[in-house]
Amino acid sequence: MVRELIIESTALTKSYGPHIALDSLDIKIEKGATGLLGPNGAGKSTFLKTMLGLIQLTSGEGKVLGFDIRTQGDMIRQRIGYMPEYDALNPGMEAIHQVRYSGELIGMNPNVALQRAHQALEYVGLGEQRYRQVSTFSTGMKQATKLACALIHDPALIIADEPSNGLDATAREFMLNTLETTVNTGHRSVLMASHLMDDVERVCENIVLLHKGKLAAQGKIEDLKAIDREVEIHVWGSANKMEEALTDRGMKVRREGRVMRIGHTGDETYNQILRTASDVGTQVRRMHDHEASLEDLFLVIMERLGHDIKSSEDLLGGV
Repeated sequence: MVRELIIESTALTKSYGPHIALDSLDIKIEKGATGLLGPNGAGKSTFLKTMLGLIQLTSGEGKVLGFDIRTQGDMIRQRIGYMPEYDALNPGMEAIHQVRYSGELIGMNPNVALQRAHQALEYVGLGEQRYRQVSTFSTGMKQATKLACALIHDPALIIADEPSNGLDATAREFMLNTLETTVNTGHRSVLMASHLMDDVERVCENIVLLHKGKLAAQGKIEDLKAIDREVEIHVWGSANKMEEALTDRGMKVRREGRVMRIGHTGDETYNQILRTASDVGTQVRRMHDHEASLEDLFLVIMERLGHDIKSSEDLLGGV
């Protein structure tokens, strides 16, 4: 079945003098929810600005919602809702008028924009606070207001840049639920940039990973996880010897205390683990296939690209 593409690019390149920000990107993003990942300097911001038609590409081509990014940037921006990471709100405005103004900026009739602003603020949970000034809002309420600004014109695609950054548990949960509802019930697409792997995995079905301006990985999260199958074991006794013996036999081992994850290289992996345990006198109390997370996948890909990191936050926290 052919799925609808919302973003596609061919040999997309953007250079600033000798610096190549985007290096011949071939990307196809399907309708639905996609996470945009990559370390600082990977080209994420340049990619987003290029897709919005805000900066001209050096070479190649691209389309968003079927519109050419070279010549139809205004058409693209009318159909996209953008929720930036940076503070884009006027602190002296009431929320209702901030959202209304966002609608007017993209050409909505003022009366229609006001009506839609009421609906958008209700949708993001700020219906009762809509006449409060933005300066009195918490971080979570400001993030929700930015989302309402992005949704006022009922866009086909929402670009959300770090939507849950700085939120407490309650506000974060509401934000993620709202984005999920927008995708699953509203049948809209979301391109979500975030350094919080759990949030991306919660909302998104697909990911695009950029690294130094190049495409490092792309596809369904579940499919990409298959590149790092592991067997998890819980051991008792001689854990150090067990780790050393597995490593000596050419097996890849990740260990935290008495829990080890061994790279899955085929059905013989299980027998090799049990034989090794028998040889060194270690008890294997539990053994099962490890269900990888998006965090695991990210670390594996970045390790293969030459990064020695302990977590995605080490690499993405400053993005």
